[in-house]
Amino acid sequence: MKTRKLGDLEVSEIGAGCMSISANYGPPAPIDQGIEVIRAAYEKGVTFFDTAEVYGPYTNEKLVGEALAPFRDKVSIATKFGFAIDGTIGLNSKPEHIRKVVEESLKRLNTDRIELLYQHRVDPAVPIEDVAGTVKELIQEGKVRHFGLSQPSAATIRKAHAVQPVAAVQSEYAIWSPDVERNGVLAICEVLGIGFVPWGPLGLGYLTGKMGSSTRFDPETDFRGEFPRFQPESLVANMPIVDLLKRYAEKKNATPAQIALAWLLARKPFIVSIPGTRSLDHLTENLGAVNVQLTPQDMEEIEAARSKITIHGEIMSARHMAQYDHSV
Repeated sequence: MKTRKLGDLEVSEIGAGCMSISANYGPPAPIDQGIEVIRAAYEKGVTFFDTAEVYGPYTNEKLVGEALAPFRDKVSIATKFGFAIDGTIGLNSKPEHIRKVVEESLKRLNTDRIELLYQHRVDPAVPIEDVAGTVKELIQEGKVRHFGLSQPSAATIRKAHAVQPVAAVQSEYAIWSPDVERNGVLAICEVLGIGFVPWGPLGLGYLTGKMGSSTRFDPETDFRGEFPRFQPESLVANMPIVDLLKRYAEKKNATPAQIALAWLLARKPFIVSIPGTRSLDHLTENLGAVNVQLTPQDMEEIEAARSKITIHGEIMSARHMAQYDHSV
């Protein structure tokens, strides 16, 4: 496992998204299983672990803190503030709320600092300069090391970066989701020396090739059941992108998931994906992507094929997508 830079923060070239162990894509895994998977990731070279207070809520941070305790000084933890967590999916990035969240996250994570603190969603009610200024103070106090933004616009990134350098931007990005290529976010990260962390690099599981028209999601525990891209008709209509990944998987003696992750690794040198899993087998499979080499010619061929594929349905529900930042 090689390393990459998110601003000045050096981490493993693939990280571990921990959310799905505890929440949102099915019932929570047993604590022991979650700890085993997180520690196995570390043993396989992962040094970058992603969580948030809203995952659970709160339970995922506790899990991550317990799992990483034996080697805390050898890893970087990313967590997030920004949701109100009041029974709605409302936002709150008021400076006093940020400070409260950080104190509580430090306790749950059983640590004295957070390597990367993201604003989980841009709060239109709070100027981004105030958010960046608050995180700057937390960095000066030693409680936080680096500042990140999730689902920001290019304009917001510029404004925040002028107050406190942004180390990383985390937004949805995968071979079937090119938004950040088109809206200037990936470009501004490259210009400003900001790392990019794609969430959903495996298409919330779809790009593994293990879903089909009969796949169903528990409405009580799995968000995907309300997402347009995961309705039965979309699961069928989007199969051409999986077929593309399968073709290259055969060519490279890999799996579709490994091709999806290798594609992101080859896309830009400042991209660090955070695939999530609660399965040791899937963890091993995901991390094997670092051994899959896609040549410039492969990337050109994939791009030509990808450009001809129409993706059906939004990745999340309208209420979730409404919280993406499109400010200019």
